[in-house]
Amino acid sequence: MNPSTADPTRGTLSDGDKLVTGGWDLRVSVNPRRKRFALTVETDASVTLHVPEGRSEAEARDFVQEHRSWVETKIALRERTRALNPAKRLVEGEVFRYLGRTYRLAMDPTLSADTPVRLVAGRLVMGADLSGNPVRGRAALVDWYCRVGRDWASGRLQPWAARMGVAEPDLNVRDLGGRWGAYHPDGEGRGPGRMSLGWPLFQLPMSLVDYVIAHELAHIRVSGHGVGFWRLLGHALPEWADRRDELDELGRRLWMGGLDS
Repeated sequence: MNPSTADPTRGTLSDGDKLVTGGWDLRVSVNPRRKRFALTVETDASVTLHVPEGRSEAEARDFVQEHRSWVETKIALRERTRALNPAKRLVEGEVFRYLGRTYRLAMDPTLSADTPVRLVAGRLVMGADLSGNPVRGRAALVDWYCRVGRDWASGRLQPWAARMGVAEPDLNVRDLGGRWGAYHPDGEGRGPGRMSLGWPLFQLPMSLVDYVIAHELAHIRVSGHGVGFWRLLGHALPEWADRRDELDELGRRLWMGGLDS
């Protein structure tokens, strides 16, 4: 069902209305338990107006106008941080990244099915038969990132674990649905648990992969992201805030697996 546009002649707003004001199209969400108006700017930079039941459109417009500066600031922030993840094509010369460096895709009809993607002499080489099969081609690339990423990260756990004063957890690299990393404690308390890293992470420079590794290792000692967590991370990685900001900026530009037809 398409939302209706709020009628200026009608006294009250209804759930699902669209309120056009100040150059914005606001989605109206009415909740009978709500006592006050509120505004949220969503991740796609759209704006939702939360309305108590029985309130008028005139009141809503006044509220939005009073908070115009706040909305403009939040929309600008959402636009700056919106994901810009590009899609790729499985064609000769397409650019892929690994640990901060760029590699162009090359097709090789002789490449073995056992290793359908390899890094060879500065080129990311793929079996030519995969270029015409997007599903298999994408799976082969993701598998390559998982395999080489785990090999690389395995060598980075020990020094960061030593700085944190923790044992090395088990490690896997997989699709985490957009998250960079996750830590899962051992349910029985007999081991250091398991760290998972998202495969797109390994497109980033080494320093940012290290940041995510250190971040997840800190969770072995401190769950959540309270003051104690950031203090512990800061002891091991004093520049963690700069790396987090850089990760936020570069991360929204990474290839997340999407393919152009």
